[in-house]
Amino acid sequence: MDKKTREKKIYKVTVLGSVVNIVLVVLKFVFGILGHSAAMIADAVHSLSDLITDIVVLLFVKLSNKPQDSDHDYGHGKYETLATSLIGLALLFVGVMICYGGVEKIIMALNGEPLQQPGYVAFIAAVLSVVLKEWVYRFTVKVGKAVDSQAVIANAWHHRSDAFSSIGTALGIGGAIFLGARWAVLDPIAAVVVSLFIIKTALTLIRQASDELLEKSLSDDVEKEIKSIAESEIGVSGIHNLRTRRIGNNIAIEMHLRMPGDISLYEAHRRASDIEEKLREHFGEDTHVGLHVEPLKVDGKYVAPENDGEK
Repeated sequence: MDKKTREKKIYKVTVLGSVVNIVLVVLKFVFGILGHSAAMIADAVHSLSDLITDIVVLLFVKLSNKPQDSDHDYGHGKYETLATSLIGLALLFVGVMICYGGVEKIIMALNGEPLQQPGYVAFIAAVLSVVLKEWVYRFTVKVGKAVDSQAVIANAWHHRSDAFSSIGTALGIGGAIFLGARWAVLDPIAAVVVSLFIIKTALTLIRQASDELLEKSLSDDVEKEIKSIAESEIGVSGIHNLRTRRIGNNIAIEMHLRMPGDISLYEAHRRASDIEEKLREHFGEDTHVGLHVEPLKVDGKYVAPENDGEK
């Protein structure tokens, strides 16, 4: 998939999610006020944070797709990683705030303070939010995986966290409505449970982004694939000093190749170029590949061409 098509798909799915978020933010605030539901108003704030992350994705994916320039020899892929970390931080903040508000209301109920019973319109808004946000999550994560964008996948999980929040809100509001005012404490209890799921998702996204920003190596399975591709080239007797990392949507590969010392510079270059081409075919055309070719080594010393019988 070329960059233009990828960027178009990301923009399309993010804009559609933004439209749904705008509708839900308005409905939740209005129905939360009309239904006297603090939980629904809190859920509206959560949806508002989701809308903000949509804007972050649109901005940072645009920046990450800029080609390399004199100031960024490796391109601008880390902007997408930065977007993922910002979304994770936003999720963490929202999760902590929801948890804090829920615990505060539970303590109030335990101290005998009555909690206001919400109205039916708030319950309707919560159910509608669950359906719409799960729908948005499904098509957003599908596109995110198709274009291999961590930022879009992170945004999809933010959509689902909003759906989880609305499930808790629906259960709390529904319990308070159908079981009576004394069960209004179900609302904050459900909110606390849901907030823990949100916090867990946020920490996962933050850790993932941190690994990329701190240049964590790719998985052992991926590095085994890289070694297999390199060693399949004729004349390559082994590789070492393999270094890998992720640059936003792309990856970077650097390694040393062992080849016979008596082959020409032209032949060594041709074989190294074949390996580069195979790696880019497998991992993407924008994969950064840096290869260093050296002759065979015996007992810690390079073998001179006249003593190297390999061809």
